[in-house]
Amino acid sequence: MMPLCLAERGEENIIRKIGGSPEMKKHLEDLGFVVGAGVTVVNALAGNVIVNIKNSRVAISEEMARKIMI
Repeated sequence: MMPLCLAERGEENIIRKIGGSPEMKKHLEDLGFVVGAGVTVVNALAGNVIVNIKNSRVAISEEMARKIMI
């Protein structure tokens, strides 16, 4: 397992574990980041990570991306 922020661009990965505070977990869950979901890193810009998840493009902070394990 490794954090999402270290994933290769364009490579689809499966979310294995989500860490962080309960508030952060709930926020990520609301965005579609749940265990078992497929996620693809599109780009990383200025401390943010842009991903495709559930047919949506979402930007999250690098701090949040470190809590998502693939």
